[in-house]
Parts: sequence; structure tokens; C-alpha cells
Amino acid sequence: MYDLTKPFFNDPDEARKYLEAKRWPDGAYCPHCGEVDAVTEMQGKAHRPGLYQCNSCRQQFSVTVGTLYERSKVPLQKWLLATFLLSSSKKGMSAHQLHRMLGVTYKTAWFMAHRIRESMKEEPTGPMGGEGESVQADETYFGTRDALRGKSWAEKKGHSKKMSVVSLISGGKARTFTVKRADAQTVRELLVTNVSRDTELHTDESRLYVRVGDEFAKHRTVVHVRGQYVGPHGESTNKVENYFSIFKRGMRGVYQHCSEKHLQRYINEFDFRYNNRTITDGERADVALANIAGKRLTYRRTNEARA
Repeated sequence: MYDLTKPFFNDPDEARKYLEAKRWPDGAYCPHCGEVDAVTEMQGKAHRPGLYQCNSCRQQFSVTVGTLYERSKVPLQKWLLATFLLSSSKKGMSAHQLHRMLGVTYKTAWFMAHRIRESMKEEPTGPMGGEGESVQADETYFGTRDALRGKSWAEKKGHSKKMSVVSLISGGKARTFTVKRADAQTVRELLVTNVSRDTELHTDESRLYVRVGDEFAKHRTVVHVRGQYVGPHGESTNKVENYFSIFKRGMRGVYQHCSEKHLQRYINEFDFRYNNRTITDGERADVALANIAGKRLTYRRTNEARA
């Protein structure tokens, strides 16, 4: 349990010192030119606390320059608290809840949450699975596609009218994607791009995986309509279904409404918490803090529709 009365959640100077310790464990460096040695902390009443100057490029900077928090009018301690709350809440935290807890407007809280989700985005480090390993794959559908908002219930009925999500899980790590349509071609592209061909593929009885399963070392299925959840060789989709359970409870119970163009950002948030579930809440928030550099997100870009 993390203590929300800690100084860096309540005092701007303590918040700055905490972030400096996390970002610069070996001392400040210039985000403009990368200079490490010729960096001076500005002193005196004429300079705000935490201001540094690089004696190489002559640029001034603080710990937030080049990060998601740059040029924000929201106090740094509120950024740290918001990052912790989103990192520690298993099913997420709505912008309305953040706005009430942080004492900021709803619009500000919504934008803060999306910026923090950028720090939760994990770049793939290589193919999942491998020889002797397995990958569970499954798809799910929920909500309504943006183009059908305002239509009658009958017009929104069916999987093709819902938002589609495909998830891959191996070794306790998830990679989840939003797709325009979960068909055999789309699923194959995701699998061959993200999974080693030496992997054993585990799926349910869906026809989406029949052909692509031949491209992997083995393809084992569980037949849910027969009440089978673990096959004779240990094949299962229980992990990916557990992930979808948490994801849907969060999206329906906490976030309630999600635009299709923002769905991947929410998916990144759920992937982040799932992939870091074995560490403490504080450690998970520190992982997010370690990823804030180079991920600047403006309000205009946040609202741009995804291609």
C-alpha cells in the first residue's frame, strides 16, 4: 500500500526532487544536447527551484523538459499522484474521479490521463513465444463503432457493429490490439508479426485461427461449447480470457464510454498494468515515470482521429 500523504504527492518541491532522483539518478544532464558534466543548477531568488543551465549549449532546462509533463500548468505533485492512481487502479480510474481527487477540471483530468497512458505504451522488444513456448490468442467485441453512435439498438446488433480487440499472451505478458475488423486476414497479420513461428499456438474453436495455425509449430484448440477449458496437452485460453475480463469490467464499469479512435490508448493502459502486475503499485508507477521522456502529447494530437 502506497501512502498518499507522502511529501512528493503534496509538495511541489518534494515532487520535483523525487522526479529528479528517478530521471537523473547519476545527476542532471541536458535534454537539449545530452551534456552531462557541464551542467549548473541556477541559484538565487531570480531563478525558480530546479532550474539548470547547460554550459555547452547555453540552454536552460528543468526535470520536466522533454517529458510528458513539459509546459504543463498542473503542479508536478498532482502529475505524480495521477500517475500513481492510474498505475495502481486495477480496472483504471475515470477522468471524473481524477478531476475530483486532484482538484482540476474534468477537461484537464481527461487530458492528463491520456498523457499518462502515453508513458504506459510499451514498444515490442521482439517476437513473443519461441521454441517450447506457447501463445494464447483470442478476440473480443464490445461497445459500438464510432460511425454507429446514435443509431437504434437493432442497427448496432452484431459483432461487425462493435469495436474489435485481439490479444496475445505469452509468459504472462500481453500484447493487445484494436482492429477495424477481426477477420482471418487481420488476425494472421498480427500473429505472424508478433509471434515466433516456433511457438505453439493456443486458441478456442474460432475459425479465424484454423489456417494461420498451420504456420506455427503446433496449433492446439479448446472447445468451449463442449465445456472444455484445458485440453489434454495443457492447451488453454484462460489467461487471455482473464485479461479480457479485467479489460471489459474496466471499460464498462469505470470508463463506460470510449471513442474508437482512443481505444488503443486504453488498451495500452490495461496491457501496462497486466504486464507489471507482479510488482508493487509504487514500483509500477515508477516504471511509468521512467517512460515519460520523449513522449510529448498535445491536446490537439490527442483528439486527432486514428488513421
